[in-house]
Amino acid sequence: MATEIRVPTLGESVSEATIGKWFKKPGEAVKADEPLVELETDKVTLEVNAPAAGVLGEIVAKEGDTVGVSALLGTIAEGGAAAAPAPKAEAKPAAAPAPAAAEAPKAAATKAADSGPAVARLAAESGVDPASVPASGKDGRVTKGDMLAAIATGGAAAPAAAPAPVQIRAPSAPDDASREERVKMTKLRQTIARRLKEAQSNAAMLTTFNEVDMTNVMALRNQYKDVFEKKHGVKLGFMGFFVKACVQALKEIPAVNAEIDGTDIIYKNYYHIGVAVGTDKGLVVPVVRDADQLSIAGVEKKIGEFGKKARDGKLSIEEMQGGTFTISNGGVYGSLMSTPILNAPQSAILGMHKIQERPMAIGGKVEIRPMMYLAVSYDHRIIDGKEAVTFLVRVKEGLEDPARLVLDL
Repeated sequence: MATEIRVPTLGESVSEATIGKWFKKPGEAVKADEPLVELETDKVTLEVNAPAAGVLGEIVAKEGDTVGVSALLGTIAEGGAAAAPAPKAEAKPAAAPAPAAAEAPKAAATKAADSGPAVARLAAESGVDPASVPASGKDGRVTKGDMLAAIATGGAAAPAAAPAPVQIRAPSAPDDASREERVKMTKLRQTIARRLKEAQSNAAMLTTFNEVDMTNVMALRNQYKDVFEKKHGVKLGFMGFFVKACVQALKEIPAVNAEIDGTDIIYKNYYHIGVAVGTDKGLVVPVVRDADQLSIAGVEKKIGEFGKKARDGKLSIEEMQGGTFTISNGGVYGSLMSTPILNAPQSAILGMHKIQERPMAIGGKVEIRPMMYLAVSYDHRIIDGKEAVTFLVRVKEGLEDPARLVLDL
């Protein structure tokens, strides 16, 4: 008897994944809980472990296929024999011309309906009829990859909708083409690109800026960094201060911590702060849950743990979901100013930047101060300009006078 390998629950707002690679081939021995296949989502790359020991049988979902939650990936056969692949369906004799014509619309509709939400979305955006696309999926279903290929090659468009323009790059000059390298985007990168574009399209996004004098935070950090690391086993960075300053500001301006759900606004009386982390596979956003209940040391420990897991590719779906507000630090890469994109469905995101010494007017005198530009991008549908500006001013005040963070002022 064969044991089925299925797609696990992928997490909040994640309904599909792409098969990255299989670690085993059919016929190879498999141990229980051994990683079998890698799945890529728009939030994280995760591994599916073997539900039982045995021998890998049929691989149903091939590398590059898009699969939904609970979809069948393959099977594990008990004992020493691999499960035989499912027999291919025999070709059926062609139907008479009249009945075939009558059944065609029904078949096309079934084909499109069975192909999943990703195919339906691409069909609506591009005007390409899934019924006209060669199917490579199981049971003759059109996959997301089939649709993308059809769109790129100018697939037949449904008469009900005009096809969206497909960006085709003009050929390079021969001398230049020989020095170019074309690399296909990973499914994770494609999904990230799509979701970021959707965030821009769905939200009325604006950005407001301010600057913060980092003198006092830097002095506090330099004074206590050694004893802090000795006591807590983690370095004292800037992110702990920023998280605490944001939490205090979120409590004062609750709309920044809320989100839109249809015609409702969901106000969240908890503070799960996402911290954007860059990896070689793309940007991931682990979440510091209940940040308001953590000390600065607790925040720094959690961020340090997430950073190591992100580098090792060990972040779980649970650690990536549920965020109410996000902080992105482009300053670690040298960014002086940027406009961060919302991490949907959240309504705001704070962008940190490089600390740079600049001449500032202080008490009628010019002094050199370590300054950082701050940016808050926000959804103007739910957050008014006054609220966004006030939020950023509160963050600035907390960082310029760190005692306010300790005293909860």
